[in-house]
Amino acid sequence: MKLALDTSAVPNQPAGAGRYVVELARRLPSRGLDTTLVSRLGDEERWREYSPQAHVLARVPNARAARLLYEATRLGTSDVARAADVWHGPHYTMPRRGSTPSVVTIHDMTFFTNPEWHERAKVAFFRRAISYAAVHARAIVSVSQYTARLIDELLEGHAPVVVAPLGVDLERFKLDAAGDEDNLRRHGLHTEVDYFLFVGTFEPRKGIDVLLDAFTTVAEEHPNVELWLAGQHGWGVAEVEGRLATHRAAARIRRLGFVPDDALAPLLRGSRAAVYPSRGEGFGLPVLEALACGVPVVTSRDTVMEEVAGPAAILTTAGSVPDLSRAMLELLEQSPEERALAARRGRERAEVFTWARCVDQHLVAYHLARGE
Repeated sequence: MKLALDTSAVPNQPAGAGRYVVELARRLPSRGLDTTLVSRLGDEERWREYSPQAHVLARVPNARAARLLYEATRLGTSDVARAADVWHGPHYTMPRRGSTPSVVTIHDMTFFTNPEWHERAKVAFFRRAISYAAVHARAIVSVSQYTARLIDELLEGHAPVVVAPLGVDLERFKLDAAGDEDNLRRHGLHTEVDYFLFVGTFEPRKGIDVLLDAFTTVAEEHPNVELWLAGQHGWGVAEVEGRLATHRAAARIRRLGFVPDDALAPLLRGSRAAVYPSRGEGFGLPVLEALACGVPVVTSRDTVMEEVAGPAAILTTAGSVPDLSRAMLELLEQSPEERALAARRGRERAEVFTWARCVDQHLVAYHLARGE
């Protein structure tokens, strides 16, 4: 089968949905697919490094508006689309012209359920794009049962849905902490203190505002604990910036920015716990990566993160400062035996989620798109 995978929406520092596309690109060629990665102009070398076995064709303009217009009007009838048996749009969208059977990944439905979590222009665009893809794609990939249920509720007459939960690299995200201190020192990070770690893009739905308020209480009771924030800026960060500037424990809050791949697992393993108080996600990959490292996780109930973490995480009500601070304080009182038990539970849960299984489900979607 000849597959064209659209990688043009993946930023230079991939996280979340971008990491998902990278992992697909790495693995699909070894599963018997003649895989072509369709990249932005000038972005070929990066994708050749990610996936040496794939073909890489740079066709898509770099500017976002031009990229989306090109996809809608020209990409579907391009040489790369015509040569493919299946086109996969892994980020909500698909070409508006052309006859190549398409598969589209819908990560979440928050553009419909919680538009306030997104920039206004993106809400209008992605509502239209998702509604179009839902009925014009031959198959839809959902990265969770949670999103699959919302697709059924909100999109009438949609294409068949294949659920393909994301995976975790169990070799990189592991329990063994050997070499972690040296690794972190190379990145200028020293972990001689207890710290809670947040990993994620800075944007309103991530719950960083709640985390900062909860840390006020934690910092008062534990004068040596710190809060480390890892991730790149998204949008709508003015409120968080204001809270950071005026926080009573600002000297004990470290902003790490984007963390390189080789430093992320050591950072997780060195933390007291990973705290991910997001109000809603498509999947919540940082939760799974923390569990694989045997790190206690605090995240939000009644979200997809509860589906991912199962019984292995401490669940709090999204947006509740008292809930979150109470959970963080309880973790600081855990005995070594309790931490060891939590580590085993987390690892066992993470081992359910593999990239091989994720790819298996994508193969189901590709064959479905071809009518097989």
